[in-house]
Amino acid sequence: MSLHELKQKYIDFKLVLLLAGFYLMFDLIHIAKTAYMQEFMPKEMEHLSWPDFLVYNMLFDYIIVVSYMTLIAISTKRFLNKNFSWVKIIFIHTLFSILIGLIIRLVFDFYSILAGRISLAEFDLRKSVNAFVYVLDLNFLIYFAMIFIIYTYYYLRQVKEAEKRHSKLESQLMNTRMRMLSSQLQPHFLFNTLNSIAVLTDLDSNKAKDTIADLSDFLREILYHSDRNRISLDEELRILEYYLNILNVRFSDHLSIERDIDDSLLLKKIPAMLLQPMIENSIKHGYSYDHTNLHILIKIREEKGYLIIRVENDGEPLKLTHKELLEKGVGLRNIDDRLRNLYKDKYIFEIRNRADGNGVETLVKIPA
Repeated sequence: MSLHELKQKYIDFKLVLLLAGFYLMFDLIHIAKTAYMQEFMPKEMEHLSWPDFLVYNMLFDYIIVVSYMTLIAISTKRFLNKNFSWVKIIFIHTLFSILIGLIIRLVFDFYSILAGRISLAEFDLRKSVNAFVYVLDLNFLIYFAMIFIIYTYYYLRQVKEAEKRHSKLESQLMNTRMRMLSSQLQPHFLFNTLNSIAVLTDLDSNKAKDTIADLSDFLREILYHSDRNRISLDEELRILEYYLNILNVRFSDHLSIERDIDDSLLLKKIPAMLLQPMIENSIKHGYSYDHTNLHILIKIREEKGYLIIRVENDGEPLKLTHKELLEKGVGLRNIDDRLRNLYKDKYIFEIRNRADGNGVETLVKIPA
C-alpha cells in the first residue's frame, strides 16, 4: 500500500485540524490566564519569562500534543474498524492519557539537557516526576476531551455515510418500484385503446388510422420518458395531447375537455403519466345511460407550496367509496402507489362527488 493510500485510509486531515484548533483554543486561554496573573498577581509570576513560556511551554507542548493526538486518532479509527470492546478501549485510552504526560515531560527534560539549560548532573528526577504528577489530572481531562472530539467526529461521519447509503438504497428501491408500476400501467392503457381501434376499424377506417398514429406517438413519448419518475407539467401536457386526440376520435361530439391551467406552473415537476389515468377514470365513471354527453375540466393551481390537480366531470355520481374504487381499479391504485412511493405521506389523492352534486372530481395534491 502506497503512502498516499495509507494517508487516505488512516489519516483524516479534517479531524487533525479540528484537534489542532481545539488545543490552540486551550493554549490561547492559558496564555490569557497567564497574562492576567502576571498583571494582577505579580508575586506568583515573578519568575515568568515570556519567551521561554511561549516557546518551551506553549509551542513545544502544542506540537507534541497535536502530533500525539493525531496518532491516537489513527489508532482510534483502527479500534472502531476492529470492533474492540468498550472496556478495552477505555482501558487503553486511560493508559494513553497518562503516557502523553510522560512523553511531554521526557521531551522537555531531554531538550533542556541538549540545549544546555541544565546539565546532566543537575537533572533532578524527583523534580521531573513532581512536575508530571502536578499536571496529571489536567492532561487526563484534555486527553479525554480530545478523545470525545475524535469519537464524535467518527460517529457523525459514520451516521452521514449510513444516511447516504440508506438514501441511495431508497432511491434504487423507488426507481425499481416506479418502473414496475409504469410497466403495469402502460399495458392497461394500451389494451383499452386497442379495443377502441378494433371497434373503429369497422365503423370508420380513417379514424382508426388517425387513432393508430396518435397511439404510436403517445407510446413513443411514454417509452422516451420511461426512466424518469417526474417530468415537467409542460411535458406531461404535451404527451397528454396525443391521448386526448384518441379520446376525441373515440367519443366524437359526446366528450368535451376544458383546461384551466396556470401557465406559471408549466416547469413544475409532477409524476410522469399522472393526468392520463385520472382522465381515463373520469370518463369511465362519468358516462351512463343518463349522462351520454360528458364535460371534463382539468384544473391545476398552486396553493401554499402544493400543486392542486383536479379533474372534474359532470357525469354520473359515484356510488362507491374512494377506498372501494382503489381496490377495483388498476389505474387508480397505480396512481396512489406512485404518489406514495414518491411523496411518502406528503400527498392527497381522493376521488369524490362534487360538492354541487353534479359529477365527480379526482383530486391530487403534491408538494410543488
